[in-house]
Formats: sequence, C-alpha cells, structure tokens
Amino acid sequence: MNGNSEKSFVNAVDSHRFSGGFIKVTDSPLGALSSEQKVALNRKGNELFNGGKVQEASRIFITTGYSDGLTRVGDFFSKNNQSLKALKFYILAKNKKKCEVIYEKIAKVISILEKE
Repeated sequence: MNGNSEKSFVNAVDSHRFSGGFIKVTDSPLGALSSEQKVALNRKGNELFNGGKVQEASRIFITTGYSDGLTRVGDFFSKNNQSLKALKFYILAKNKKKCEVIYEKIAKVISILEKE
C-alpha cells in the first residue's frame, strides 16, 4: 500500500468513528482485513498509543489482533494498578507469561480472603 492509499484508508476508518470509538469493537481480530490494512491501522494505533490515546489505540489493536500493541496496552493498565483490565489485553494478546503473573496475584488475594 503506498503512502496516499494508506492515508486514504486510515481517513476512511477515522470517518466511521463516533466520539466513543469505532462503531463495532470485537474481542477477536477481523479476518476481512488485508495485511496492508492491518499495517496501516497498526501504525495509526501506535501513533495514538504514543500520543497517550490508549483507549483509541486499544480499539485498533483489538480489531487487528496486533499482539504487541495489545500487550503494551495491558502493560499500561498494569502500571496503573488496573490488573483486570491488563489481564483482558494480555489474554487477547495470547501473552501467557503476563497472564500468569496476574493469575498468581488473584490466587494470593483469594487465599487471603479464605483465611479470614
């Protein structure tokens, strides 16, 4: 995809957004996207993420199934003490290692609660 067609595609995606995000958000990547479309969207998602627009970026990463982006969103939530939100993104990224850390924290909390 050349620079102009990539910009056109990203602009078309942007034009289908409401203030709250994309019209449709799924927890699994859309199979109908071409590799070029995924690359263009992931670039836009990285741009948004690096600009502090984590929610908008996360919607793109979910749509494309971009595991690195999903993991970075999970890391963002983890650093902000939002472990359950982080876990969702680690699961979507299929990042078992980072999921295990949160599962262990949850198990410790349950263990403490059972003792009371």
